[in-house]
Amino acid sequence: MGPSRPRSPVLTEAEEAIVVEFRRRTLLPLDDVLGCLRESIPKLTRSALHRCLVRHGLSRRPKGEENTSKRRRFAETQIGYVHIDPCELRLAEGKLPMLPHHRSREQVHPRRVL
Repeated sequence: MGPSRPRSPVLTEAEEAIVVEFRRRTLLPLDDVLGCLRESIPKLTRSALHRCLVRHGLSRRPKGEENTSKRRRFAETQIGYVHIDPCELRLAEGKLPMLPHHRSREQVHPRRVL
């Protein structure tokens, strides 16, 4: 019997719309979505996020070739060798190539490749 249209007791309709659109565009995993949206939606919890994605049919990421890991071990290199890690930001519209432009300790600040 429940409500005719289920809604979140934690999130407003606007916040729920933000979560849904963010997930559709980025296709990020649950914990990454939570990490990205926690600052803008402080009352967002992992369980509230999961329930929201289940309600909108987005709880599972689409399966495909690009979701499989293609990582391998780095080859042994000489001292002084510089390795640049290109990366991609995956969006629903496609991939956005990025390159790190500044490294300090463990932080990488990517910039968009034109």
